[in-house]
Amino acid sequence: MTYHPRKGLAALMLAGSALIAPPALAQDSDTLVIARSMDVNSLDPSRAFCDTCQFYLTAVYETLVTLAPDNQSLVPNLAESWEVNEDFTEFTFKLKDATFADGSPVEASDVIWTFNRLKNVKGSPSFLMDGLTSAEAVDAKTVRFTVDAPNSEFLNKVSAPYTGIINAEVAEANGAVSDDTAAEADKAESWFLANSAGSGPFQLASYSPEAELRLSRNDSYHGEAPAFAEVVVTQIQDAVSQAQALETGQVDIAMQIDPDTAQSIRSPEVTTEVIPSYNFVYIGFIPGAKGMDGKLTAEVRDALASAIDYDGMLDFTVGGNGEKQAAPIPNGFPGTAGLTPRSQDVEKAKQVLADAGLSDLKLVAGYPNDNIYGVDFNIMMQKVQQDFAAIGVELELKPLTWAVWRDELGTGEWPVTAIYYAPDYYGSGQYVAYFGMIEGFPWVGRAGVGNDELVVNPAESDLYAQALASAGDEADAAYQKLGEEMMKDAIIIPLVSPNLVLAYRNDIEGVRYSACCNLPLAEISRN
Repeated sequence: MTYHPRKGLAALMLAGSALIAPPALAQDSDTLVIARSMDVNSLDPSRAFCDTCQFYLTAVYETLVTLAPDNQSLVPNLAESWEVNEDFTEFTFKLKDATFADGSPVEASDVIWTFNRLKNVKGSPSFLMDGLTSAEAVDAKTVRFTVDAPNSEFLNKVSAPYTGIINAEVAEANGAVSDDTAAEADKAESWFLANSAGSGPFQLASYSPEAELRLSRNDSYHGEAPAFAEVVVTQIQDAVSQAQALETGQVDIAMQIDPDTAQSIRSPEVTTEVIPSYNFVYIGFIPGAKGMDGKLTAEVRDALASAIDYDGMLDFTVGGNGEKQAAPIPNGFPGTAGLTPRSQDVEKAKQVLADAGLSDLKLVAGYPNDNIYGVDFNIMMQKVQQDFAAIGVELELKPLTWAVWRDELGTGEWPVTAIYYAPDYYGSGQYVAYFGMIEGFPWVGRAGVGNDELVVNPAESDLYAQALASAGDEADAAYQKLGEEMMKDAIIIPLVSPNLVLAYRNDIEGVRYSACCNLPLAEISRN
């Protein structure tokens, strides 16, 4: 998952601090306290799109299927079974007996309403419902979905936390709309900042932007009750402060400890595990930005990418605790085994820029001023700045608040940005759907800023259709070709896939990384 710009972000401030209960204490038997820098853009399941959103939504709303701990295979969640037709166009789910937090049953009508709203609100995660043409209730506990073209990833898509099923009756009573007028008519986002309407093991207690997110146990939960009556996510931005809070027992879990900081932790009461992740950070070029006037051609973008010292970047940002990544599809996902990461070629970059008459190129990079996956974006961009300077390109750094960055992204205010992506489910199609230079896809509009001809890659559309119509080795081959084409686009340049540090107090059990859901809160307990 990554950030998308979207409307209505000012509504986030509607949840005031007066709603927040007194601070929780870590190590209380019934309270789990988590430290992280919260990147919340919304708490509405159809609009939310962030790392914090992933584990919040997973705890509060249940998806039809979810990822097993192996991070690749699907297991039942709200659906006890499912069937897929031979050409991947029809998906039928049989629901288990489950109830929402208000005690009402989860029925096929709620599932249909949720998926239609996700599609029609046109929020950040709406791409998950691309191609959905019909949803019908076979009976009260059976739902069938049809898509307009073969889509072998649809089943994986419905494991994404943004597809968690909403209590339709409750949501509609508070301004939610699911039909094709939802993009303008739906007024429920502010309600979702203070309320939830799911069937998960927890429910929203309160939220104060950039301060605290508080969950309470759902006593009506149909499954095994979670170990904690309350979960409190408290805003602590940097890794060092999170580590200090963990060592002193102020928090039970710290979610953004980097490997270097983990090595500095000396408390015998703290466990740290360094594991590979599917997350990555990247820079993105915006050829349609103001003042570029056709300067950032594919050849020039590739030259700029060649200026970057990727080995040095890995050491500079995470002390070598990570991996290089070739394409905007993470290592270990279908199609990536045959891709070769970029390497630095300063002389090539200089020559291309000289031939293009751009030896004195000046660029501006606008990016969020934050630490993501243990990567300090200011440090990362200083490294890019140094590497660009080596080929004669001046890069002005413009660190921004999240709110300003969201507002400016896609308006052409700057030609370079930096951001991150975490998977929403296991499958390579999501990266094509987001980063592919295919007409109508998110990064086309963002990179072209109204002039899509600058960036569209016609080859990718057919390859994407081929990948979605196949499975196994055939799909892997198509995704490898898509990865190669996205590398040729040189719009999205992965810089590093950081290793992930799981850091928690020794009396905490069940902490794990999920490729769909970040941190499954319901699995955590205190021993």
